[in-house]
Amino acid sequence: MSIKVLIVDDSHFFRRRIGEIIESTTDMEVIDFAKNGREGVDKALKLLPDVVMMDIEMPVLDGISAVREIMSKHAMPVLMFSSMTHDGAKATLDALDAGAADFLPKKFEEIAGTGKVAAELITNRIRAIVGNRRQRLTPRPLARVARSRVAEPTTPAARARSVAPVAERPVAKRHDISNFKPSGKRYSMLAIASSTGGPVALQELLLKLPANFPFPIVLIQHMPAAFTGAFAERLNRLCKISVKEAQDGDILKPGWAYLAPGGQQMLLERSRRLKVTPGPDHLNYKPSADVAFASIAKNNEGKVLTVVLTGMGSDGCDGARLLVNKGASVWAQDEASCVVYGMPQAVAKAGLTDKVFAISDIGAAIVKEMTSG
Repeated sequence: MSIKVLIVDDSHFFRRRIGEIIESTTDMEVIDFAKNGREGVDKALKLLPDVVMMDIEMPVLDGISAVREIMSKHAMPVLMFSSMTHDGAKATLDALDAGAADFLPKKFEEIAGTGKVAAELITNRIRAIVGNRRQRLTPRPLARVARSRVAEPTTPAARARSVAPVAERPVAKRHDISNFKPSGKRYSMLAIASSTGGPVALQELLLKLPANFPFPIVLIQHMPAAFTGAFAERLNRLCKISVKEAQDGDILKPGWAYLAPGGQQMLLERSRRLKVTPGPDHLNYKPSADVAFASIAKNNEGKVLTVVLTGMGSDGCDGARLLVNKGASVWAQDEASCVVYGMPQAVAKAGLTDKVFAISDIGAAIVKEMTSG
């Protein structure tokens, strides 16, 4: 079954070029175009596409208002195109808050060119978002999930350490917050990783933390450099805890969350000091959860609660393995509440998760777990 895509953009050039990229695949088709937000809403509700690709700045009705109206009448995956500016970042975060599933940078040179990078980014993101939604909607027989063997670390940080195999543990089942009992374990910090769908998930989680939360928090969210500053500002404005974009040399403080800057690697050094560095060019993710987690495993006694949220791929799995071997706990977001069940699935399949929660419960569960002692 091909993926049906509706393209909404006031630029004739972008409508045509994105259409060409999608039509060049064997598993997608463009079912229609719309040149403004009002037309996009009407066609989305009439045609019910598998995914809507939506620009933010458009006449008649802007993309944020269009997303909000679509979600209120018939929720469906919406993928936003965003300009790579601070104002563009703030508008994109508003669109995600309105219900958009994810965003893509609107880079004219890359999309206009004949290279494969932009085309693969667009089509892979569509497949991930739609595939996860179809999987959730498809009835599946109840069965015991088999644990896979723990794969060898693939990142340089993970390979640098000799790691004993993680003991076999049963695959964690989803917990209900009303039945959750704290483990009594002592902690010194909270580390959270996320990617696709992460901005909204992180916001929902962090809003549950009280102003007097007694531990520092490190956040690794896959996000362009132009976005992390605006995202940190937004979280700091909305949350009771303090949130900032991490800077080289920051000392971790209780009740503060440090968001890894886009395009950089964030590592924990001794004395609870953060190092922010460009890092090796060959790494796929900047920031990378594997790199951050590996540094935490090296410089922390293992008193870490690690949480892996929605996202494509498996970043964080190798680093989580290192943390588990140091005695850390690993929690994951459940499949039903993920935009893309990639990163949480990776740690679950590797047998690393201690607990699984819906995103609506994780924040409250963290407070219970970390402050009950």
